[in-house]
Amino acid sequence: MKEETIASVIITPEELLEHWQGHRKLTRRTIEAFPDDKLFTFSIGGMRPFSELAMEMIKIAASGIRGVVTGNWQDFSEIEGDLPTSPKTKEELLKLWDWTTEQINEFWPQIPAGRLQENDVAFGQYEGKVWWHLFYFVDNEIHHRGQGYVYLRTLGIEPPYFWER
Repeated sequence: MKEETIASVIITPEELLEHWQGHRKLTRRTIEAFPDDKLFTFSIGGMRPFSELAMEMIKIAASGIRGVVTGNWQDFSEIEGDLPTSPKTKEELLKLWDWTTEQINEFWPQIPAGRLQENDVAFGQYEGKVWWHLFYFVDNEIHHRGQGYVYLRTLGIEPPYFWER
């Protein structure tokens, strides 16, 4: 690797994975903090219940990591197998969350060298560098977790500390 290339690296792929998984651990704790009877029903101002927001995060992450590796951006329904795609309990939602985390860990080492700098069209409509798509996955999760924090606070529940990733 050229010296100027080494000097321009801000974060390694391993560090990026650790960053993403840190956010995923925090979001998992946010799911756990919800009372069972509110996770699937509580909303404010027309926003979706947190279970639906979590499902969006799951679908983006599980499908997205495959797209990052292969360039084939499949819909979640094409990859989930026998997992419940409409969980009805916190336990089912967490099982799906954990499965997605395992998928990320399994596929991450398969990202080809240089792939993060390639242009790709994620999910058939979002054009950009592959690293940008990964950042979007994390940004989207942070955004929706923030909505979950508002829900929890409204319910009188202290959310997990955001810095404990």
